[in-house]
Amino acid sequence: MPRVLISFVHMVEALNYRVGRLAMWSLFALMGVLAWGAIARAGFTPQIWTDEMAQFLLLGYFILGGAYSLQMGSAVRMDLLYSRWSDKTKAAVDAITIFTLLIYLGVLLWGGIESTQFALEYAERRRGLWRPYMAPIKIVMCIGIVLMILQCTAFLIRDIAKLRGITIKERAV
Repeated sequence: MPRVLISFVHMVEALNYRVGRLAMWSLFALMGVLAWGAIARAGFTPQIWTDEMAQFLLLGYFILGGAYSLQMGSAVRMDLLYSRWSDKTKAAVDAITIFTLLIYLGVLLWGGIESTQFALEYAERRRGLWRPYMAPIKIVMCIGIVLMILQCTAFLIRDIAKLRGITIKERAV
């Protein structure tokens, strides 16, 4: 395996590890927003922004933590046959699956970029009383999709290496 591909795999995994760990902390912001909304409803005037802000924070948590979750093996896998296969068969099936996922993520990114361009060009706002701008959350979505594409590409490289009989070692992050 070329050294540049191994370096790419290690850099992508280090990036996604750090972004995923950072995304975990957004749960505290989410809890703060939800707590403020509950206190405001119980004690004084309800805040119109708390529900939508909580939705945006949760979306950021999920989308930015997706590549990290995939990297840590948290994805659900049907294990009826998979556990019985050899490492090379697993790598071959994983390569096909990852390639299909890359196509899906590419289409998703294409739509996300077009939607983000629209949001930026026309200052798109969400309907409702608060009317927040949509561009920031759409940019976060595109970043999360790019991170997923990078992680899937790293997985594809690992699977191809495994098919060739080469093991790319995990690097301490």
